[in-house]
Amino acid sequence: MASEAAAQVQLKNFESIFSLEGKVAVVTGGSRGLGLHVASGFLQAGASKVYISSRKASACDEAVAALNALPNKRPGAQAIAVPADGSKMAELDRLVAEVSKTTDHVDILFANAGATWGAPYDEYPENAFSKVMDLNVKGVFYTIQKFTPLLEKKATLEDPSRVIITASVAGIGIGTVGPHGTYAYSASKAAAISLTKTLAVELGPRHILTNAVAPGFYPSKMANGLMELAGGVEKLAAESPNGRVGHPEDIAGLVVFLSSRAALHINGDVITTDGGRLLGGYKL
Repeated sequence: MASEAAAQVQLKNFESIFSLEGKVAVVTGGSRGLGLHVASGFLQAGASKVYISSRKASACDEAVAALNALPNKRPGAQAIAVPADGSKMAELDRLVAEVSKTTDHVDILFANAGATWGAPYDEYPENAFSKVMDLNVKGVFYTIQKFTPLLEKKATLEDPSRVIITASVAGIGIGTVGPHGTYAYSASKAAAISLTKTLAVELGPRHILTNAVAPGFYPSKMANGLMELAGGVEKLAAESPNGRVGHPEDIAGLVVFLSSRAALHINGDVITTDGGRLLGGYKL
């Protein structure tokens, strides 16, 4: 009986279960905010190459310089800048072509590029709605579609490639309404969640796992304005059951986990990272 128990507690290579040793990753929207935090996590978890893409070339270059200066990344590991506009098909084709020049496969795609727009309901502009949906939904779908051949290249049953989509708690609950309503953003993130589940079924048999993360409030260039309108970091932290807003390690740790062997049996899931704020409730 003792020998049977001993056999059951010996987990296979558990010491490396969260490692991304040698993996190749692509991060869209990777020059700042959540994308940059995750890119840093990838490199520190052992990734060998992390491609950083966003619309502005100068922002990509700055991000890559900072990432390549990390003291604890894998020897020889590098971040590589490939600027591209994720809302345009020709730019996505160019992105894949540029990445293909220095790697024959991709293990992880963090589809994180996104935009938002705030305006009153009665004045919400059509061009703003289209801009948000084009990047947050159509751009995400076609980014994944165009990278699929590279994601399939070395994927196997026991070592599948990963797609992680950035959704939002705004796509699960109710987004911002009123003078600064984010109607298109909320709709786009709900669509991203639906897309995650659909692609999990489509791509799973091709050894590509697809999951989404749904952040709440994380300080970033895109979120800071809305956070200030909502009362600021201290107020938002006080409203969360765990007493704080998101930190860089929170999102990086979650996405690294989903990219690692520890998440081998997770597919089509949406994981919130908001400290429990979405659960609501009132203190009386």
